[in-house]
Amino acid sequence: MKYTNIPSSLYTQNRQRFMKRMKPNSIAIFSANPVFPENGDAVYSYKPNSDVVWLSGVVQEKTMVILYPDNADKSAREVLVVQRPNEHLEKWNGHLLRKEEATAISGIANVQFVDSIDAMLHAWVHHADNIYLNTNENDRLNLENPRLDLLFVHDFIRRYPLHEYERAARIMKELRAVKTNEEVTVTNVAIDITRKAFERVMKFVKPGVKEYEIEAEITHEFLFNRATRHAYGCIIASGDSARVLHYVDNNRECKDGDLLLMDFGAEYGNYNADLTRTIPVNGKFTKRQKEVYNACLAVHNYCASILKPKINYADYMNKVNLEMEKQLMKIGLISKADIKNQDPANPAFRKYFYHGIGHHLGLDVHDLGTRNEPVKEGMLFTIEPGIYIEEEQMGIRIENNYWLTKTGNIDLFKGIPITVEEIEAGMKKKK
Repeated sequence: MKYTNIPSSLYTQNRQRFMKRMKPNSIAIFSANPVFPENGDAVYSYKPNSDVVWLSGVVQEKTMVILYPDNADKSAREVLVVQRPNEHLEKWNGHLLRKEEATAISGIANVQFVDSIDAMLHAWVHHADNIYLNTNENDRLNLENPRLDLLFVHDFIRRYPLHEYERAARIMKELRAVKTNEEVTVTNVAIDITRKAFERVMKFVKPGVKEYEIEAEITHEFLFNRATRHAYGCIIASGDSARVLHYVDNNRECKDGDLLLMDFGAEYGNYNADLTRTIPVNGKFTKRQKEVYNACLAVHNYCASILKPKINYADYMNKVNLEMEKQLMKIGLISKADIKNQDPANPAFRKYFYHGIGHHLGLDVHDLGTRNEPVKEGMLFTIEPGIYIEEEQMGIRIENNYWLTKTGNIDLFKGIPITVEEIEAGMKKKK
């Protein structure tokens, strides 16, 4: 890992939060993601299971976390399982954690090796009444793909068919949605790295540069500041490409007079930042670009003013949609007649704003969290309105990350240029 050590108290606190929600005499078993084959004998870059990371901080493959708070053996109420160090494998793939290193990262004193855990786990399971297993229950999960997490579940149920099984994901969805101070501290490092990258590219962008050159500048700043990776595929969309929400080709030339939409974020300590800014390639917004940009910014600021604990997410979305409708009327994209005659299932504003206003953020960019109940203090959301105009070949999106407090929220990207004037001033400071 590139990032510096994160206090193990973050993960100890997370485990305590989960165990308080478990039924009496229950055991919970969390298994890491496998390594996925690519082509031939190559494998994809490893991405650890977010639940395992949330509980332990360990990012090594084949890791397991076992929680049994009512275990008669007090030393085995929290167990971390890792690969046994192997001199031959380490010559090829690098260092594997020793037990004391795994304890230092996770705060779990009892560390066992994968090849010796079966007998112990067998005895613990026989004494437990309920078994919590983790599966991917993200609302946006693509269910067409094979589910390797379900193979583990099916095998466990086959081995222990008479136990009562519980969904760990239901608890995780509630707990991981509410970020602790320690989690936000790590997230703020990812935020700061992302800020540095944006300030770098503001000084770099000019007519004639390629989108991939901008991506390279961002990547340089990320790695230079110990980010693990990009939080997601870097979107560098100039001109009409900005209307494609997940544009990742990043292969066009940025032209004079065009706007450039950049959507990127750093991952640090497994926590993610998510920033979008739209800037003029030549450093100066036209009158029309400024008009549309300020309409989008007005929606963004309105969202920030009403996103606070206890607001129902559906009500929040309805209010935001009405504000977007108002701003689109103001800049001449829709009319009162359009609204009067619109199909309620496909309102007029959807022609120009065709995605949601944001999402939970954390260990996953689209992190766990419910949208069916009032939001809570501690949740971390993106706010990212966009206006996309096909007939003008223009796309604008503005995104910051907000941590909810008792009475409102904190803009974690506060101070990063966001207004027309701030962006134009920042682009004047060329390298």
